[in-house]
Amino acid sequence: MIKVVTLFLIGMVIMAMFGKLRFPGQQKLRSMKCPGCGRYAIGKGPCACGAGKG
Repeated sequence: MIKVVTLFLIGMVIMAMFGKLRFPGQQKLRSMKCPGCGRYAIGKGPCACGAGKG
């Protein structure tokens, strides 16, 4: 039982380390969000909410 708990905790630590990584392109994804509604803008046209351009 102690082995299972230990392996689970080690697995959670490894997953947390991968979650903290910064992947290339992450900043570009943030900049593609509409400033008004927060949805991702696909293409170069204005957002459907009319608040900003993608």
